[in-house]
Amino acid sequence: MGQPIPARTDRDWWRSAVIYQVYIRSFADGDGDGTGDLAGVRAKLPYLAELGVHALWFTPWYVSPLKDGGYDVADYRAIDPAFGTLAEAEKLIAEARELGIRSIVDIVPNHVSDRHWWFRAALAAGPGSPERALFHFRPGRGAHGELPPNDWPSQFAGSTEPVWTRLADGDWYLHLFTPEQPDLNWAHPAVRQEHEDILRFWFERGVAGVRIDSAALLAKDPDLPDLATHPEPHPFVDRDELHDIYRSWRAVADAYDGVFVGEVWLPDAERFARYLRPDELHTAFNFSFLSCPWDADRLRAAIDTTLAEHAPVGAPATWVLCNHDVTRTVTRYGRADTGFDFAAKAFGTPTDLALGTRRARAAALLSLALPGAVYLYQGEELGLPEAEIPVDRIQDPMYFRSQGVDPGRDGCRVPLPWAAGMPYAGFGSREEPWLPQPVDWASYAVDRQQDDPDSMLTLYRRAIAARPLFGDGPVTWLPAPEGVLAFTRAEGMTCMVNLASAPAELPEYSQLLLASGPLDDKGRLPQDTAAWLRS
Repeated sequence: MGQPIPARTDRDWWRSAVIYQVYIRSFADGDGDGTGDLAGVRAKLPYLAELGVHALWFTPWYVSPLKDGGYDVADYRAIDPAFGTLAEAEKLIAEARELGIRSIVDIVPNHVSDRHWWFRAALAAGPGSPERALFHFRPGRGAHGELPPNDWPSQFAGSTEPVWTRLADGDWYLHLFTPEQPDLNWAHPAVRQEHEDILRFWFERGVAGVRIDSAALLAKDPDLPDLATHPEPHPFVDRDELHDIYRSWRAVADAYDGVFVGEVWLPDAERFARYLRPDELHTAFNFSFLSCPWDADRLRAAIDTTLAEHAPVGAPATWVLCNHDVTRTVTRYGRADTGFDFAAKAFGTPTDLALGTRRARAAALLSLALPGAVYLYQGEELGLPEAEIPVDRIQDPMYFRSQGVDPGRDGCRVPLPWAAGMPYAGFGSREEPWLPQPVDWASYAVDRQQDDPDSMLTLYRRAIAARPLFGDGPVTWLPAPEGVLAFTRAEGMTCMVNLASAPAELPEYSQLLLASGPLDDKGRLPQDTAAWLRS
């Protein structure tokens, strides 16, 4: 038997939670118009409760022109009519909480939509106005101001588009993403005050946490210097001024027992850990694990590095295999290059889905056995592959801003299949959904998987339910053959993952709690298979 699981206070729920990411447009369609909505999510709450998740992270549900999937926010205090109403959001938060599921909302502080009233006022006010001081407006360079103010690159991988747009009055404005997403000036006190008020608004409506988009990009060098001549400190990534912002935010969150998770892409472990100090963010996404290839040595190094960089600040790690921006796991693991890099995305990449699915099942058990929180992107529990979207149906700006080189992120955002025998695989639409579903999408439907003991859905349900048996202990690596990962956390509990080319002998055990695939006829763990064992 494993040792008793140490008790945690209710306020510590986030340290070991399984958090399910809901991309609302593609989750479930409650009103039949082709777009997922809050009514669809509310109807599926029993499914999410049965899956066993502890919280839902909702990607932006605010009023938006949807030029970048909702990450171009026009009003942070209103729900986009395509999704529902503020009253429905409050009902969803409350109904989920009754089922023991908390809610996390997405805040996008680096920029707003060009439809936001602040930016519209700035356009109307003209150069040099107080309204423009809320953003980064500058005169251009060159004899007639015809050149952009600096050489900063777009934050969309592969994009060659400028990050400055010139207005008819001669001013240029900064947008690290699309022109429809003007960057805010975080040196302005009104910008800071507004976002703290937005945090209070949502905490008062019952949300338990906030995910912070592009969390390392907010602060800019006030001189906006060229990156080529002033690379250090970086003029807009990971600037020291950010930490004062997040300390102020933490004071707001603490008043509501709220938590933060930051989207922080940084290669420097020490710099990354600074965001997780006790008076700043509670957690941050672990992108080294997400982007790591299916390789035993590199996965172990990613796990060790992650745990080591979190240890000094006492923050829990997060484990993520996929999200709304990243190629789906079964597709990525079925390719020759099993890592993830935005710059490497391309059309027509050969994929072995059977191999990718086998590895994705093993990766699910690996991630769920590790200490910390796990983020599960919708549809991963169904084993959905990356869909290939017809070029004339692509909506993601990454595709357009790369001049058609990058296939974009729509392939991981296709509406979910719920019922195999229903139109559009039971997504709920009376007409074709906003993104087309592949012809075989119904084969992944929930109703086909829910009673199948060998399905991906069943594997996830069983693993989430059994995960507490690993307790709260640290990872202790066990001796294992080359290409095999084996570790314990709680006494008597072992996770073993075989990434080698030959079957691996299992250590002595009294019970095989869970395996991602069957053992071979000699009781060994086959290649690309994981097992949870009780000694």
